[in-house]
Amino acid sequence: MLSDYVQQAMAQAVYDKLEDETFVGRIPCCPGVVAFGTTLMECERELRSTLEDWIWLGLRLGHRLPVIGGIDLLEEWVSLG
Repeated sequence: MLSDYVQQAMAQAVYDKLEDETFVGRIPCCPGVVAFGTTLMECERELRSTLEDWIWLGLRLGHRLPVIGGIDLLEEWVSLG
């Protein structure tokens, strides 16, 4: 379930090349999930890590996370708990 959520969120990632030739990535439906990298691949790895941390913290704090790909992680988390 979690890996599907991460995969669906990463599919929505938006990347831009900055003036200094580095990259920034963000996931618009996940506020605050932003990462930087010297290469696009590094940026993607950092973005995935940031997303995973954001999900974990959001679940721990009971924040309403966006439903992505029909997956409601908070509902799943509460039902496990």
